Amino acid sequence: AIGNDSTDEDELVTQSYRSLWLSDIHLGTRASRATELLDFLSEVKADRIYLVGDIVDLQRMKSKPRFCDLHMQVVSEFVRLARTGTEVLYIPGNHDEVFRDYDGVRFGNLSIHLDYIHTTADGRRLLLLHGDEFDSVVKCSPWLARLGSLAYGWLIRANRYLNSVRRHFGFPYWSLANYLKHRVKNAVNYISSFENAVLREARERRVQGVVCGHIHRAEIHRMDGITYCNDGDWVESCTALVESAEGKLELLSWTETVAAREAASNSDEIEAQAA
Repeated sequence: AIGNDSTDEDELVTQSYRSLWLSDIHLGTRASRATELLDFLSEVKADRIYLVGDIVDLQRMKSKPRFCDLHMQVVSEFVRLARTGTEVLYIPGNHDEVFRDYDGVRFGNLSIHLDYIHTTADGRRLLLLHGDEFDSVVKCSPWLARLGSLAYGWLIRANRYLNSVRRHFGFPYWSLANYLKHRVKNAVNYISSFENAVLREARERRVQGVVCGHIHRAEIHRMDGITYCNDGDWVESCTALVESAEGKLELLSWTETVAAREAASNSDEIEAQAA
């Protein structure tokens, strides 16, 4: 766990949740961490799953389609979950916006929405949306958004090679893009402006919180009585937002979980050899 909306810092011991939020999976691109997501879905269960946009990257698939068998397995898993009783709600983003034309369409337990109001177990109303609606670059300068997307793709490729070297020397996964987001002034200002715009919308809609994706930065914090949640992505951080049976919101990091397991396994091996 990497963050929550309360002061209780105890690790969650259950892997069954009332609600689960995922976004920015970018299936159809080489950057998508489909293997990690399938592993995550095999261990984490929820009564309701929200897919908060950019699940399939139709924009990138126009020029460089990479929709492999693993990506189809992810789609099949969501369909299987819907068929076996899990409610799956899909809120398209800017990379899969073609599905916004199907707002209100329902296929059994799977439905499509432009946005949605979720009520937590403790009675809070949360506005759910992807978030590109509040990205001035996407809305006002599509060419600049495209340029940024290309630069981000370069960072992801560089990150992939960097981490292959780190794995060779036994180091855990590390995100170059996330590092730059936290330290480059313009990126920090962009994230702050985006969060403020989303929170303004939440206030206007008279809700107690908001859940979004889009900027690939997992976060939970409160501002002026409103809870801001971003569930992150499955390109770099492999994060998800979950709600417990009591209504507690928390971020889960699959990369941190895997790293902790590997560290524990290595420790056990060292102790066994020393015994």
